[in-house]
Amino acid sequence: MKRKIYNKIKEWKERWNGRTALLVDGARRIGKSWIVEEFAKNEYKSYILIDFNNVSDNITELFEQYLTDLDTFFVRLSIYTGVKLYERNSVIIFDEVQMYPKARAAIKYLVKDGRYDYIETGSLVSINHNVKNIVIPSEEVRIDMYPMDLEEFMCAIGKHMLFDYLKDRFEQLKPLGQSLHRQMMETLREYMLVGGMPQAVLSYIETKDFRDVDAVKRTILALYRNDISKYAGRQAPNVTRVFDYIPGALQQHEKKFRPSQVKKGYKMRDFSEAMFWLDESRVANFCYGTTEPSVGLALNRDDSKVKIYMADTGLLVSMAFGESDLEQGGIYEKILRGKLEFNKGMLVENLVAQLLHTAGHPLYFYSCSSRENADDRMEIDFLIRKGEITSRHNISPIEVKSTPNYRLTSLEKCRKKFTQYMGTAFVLHTKDVSKDNGIVFLPLYMAGLL
Repeated sequence: MKRKIYNKIKEWKERWNGRTALLVDGARRIGKSWIVEEFAKNEYKSYILIDFNNVSDNITELFEQYLTDLDTFFVRLSIYTGVKLYERNSVIIFDEVQMYPKARAAIKYLVKDGRYDYIETGSLVSINHNVKNIVIPSEEVRIDMYPMDLEEFMCAIGKHMLFDYLKDRFEQLKPLGQSLHRQMMETLREYMLVGGMPQAVLSYIETKDFRDVDAVKRTILALYRNDISKYAGRQAPNVTRVFDYIPGALQQHEKKFRPSQVKKGYKMRDFSEAMFWLDESRVANFCYGTTEPSVGLALNRDDSKVKIYMADTGLLVSMAFGESDLEQGGIYEKILRGKLEFNKGMLVENLVAQLLHTAGHPLYFYSCSSRENADDRMEIDFLIRKGEITSRHNISPIEVKSTPNYRLTSLEKCRKKFTQYMGTAFVLHTKDVSKDNGIVFLPLYMAGLL
């Protein structure tokens, strides 16, 4: 499967030339180990992969006894693994490095030695959990990895040419036309249901059976729940509560996180550590309110207003529907064909959040519930900042619409009130590309191209 992070890893290799190690972090089961090994196979003369989830005592002994004698360290490592190392043309991979913190601490000395490159993989939450009594190496460049985005999904299912054409239409802001637009919407629904977890995508490619895909996703969800129990410590009950609350919150008209609905009498501060844990685990995407839709979105962040999305919409589908419902009622097929009446908005907005986040946008929204002035009352689903900052018009408001018929009351209010801040306004909807009254209307499948 083609993963775009491959090019980022290549950029690291070319830029740093062994002066830093690379840490690829992200949620569990998103393909970190696979892509790193693929990179090693293609870009180096030889590589050694040390899986700290299943490592021999001979290997761990090297980190205990020979870090002050790296000549012996490398000779023995080469003998134990049966791999010859080539100076400046070999890479050593520390897979699941969080399972053995001493290896991560050793990066400082290994990078300074300079003979080989080093790539680490791990889940951020468990990495941060296992840092007691070690010095975090400063000689580390970190890259975030996410579930497969729409482009990667389409490449995997053999539709890369269609996506290339889609990008061309986006750049020119021209419609695809009825036939291709319909095909893209069907593909988007496939992606929404399958999601971007590589195991689920592979299952879909091999079987085209949504029941098998759902079984894979539920296995991943069970793994995440086990991680909560294992790593969240005393916060595990609250983390579980927030995690289980996500589908219900997204069903509501106002999708903001409400602590009292999770547990009666609780306030935001009672869940702050649990939410931090979920954010660090990369299991969820957090979208923060901002008090002003200006270029300083982070400076104006309002932590009392937050929306929580699942990092993968396919996993959200499996959470939102019971396993027996999916199997007996053929819910997947009905959603795919647009034959099921349900709140599609929760899935569509989660999908847009996923595509924007994967494309590199921090997630922010704006809302005001003023009782005094109706013109101030509005809610904008997402705000993104344009690439090159100018003196004015740096923020693009985005409204997400899951049905063909809708109104743009909030968007019109926002453009009027914050004229000096507003750049191009976008509406992501189920129809083809169009422009009207200074607003660009894009099909939902173009969200990741913004």
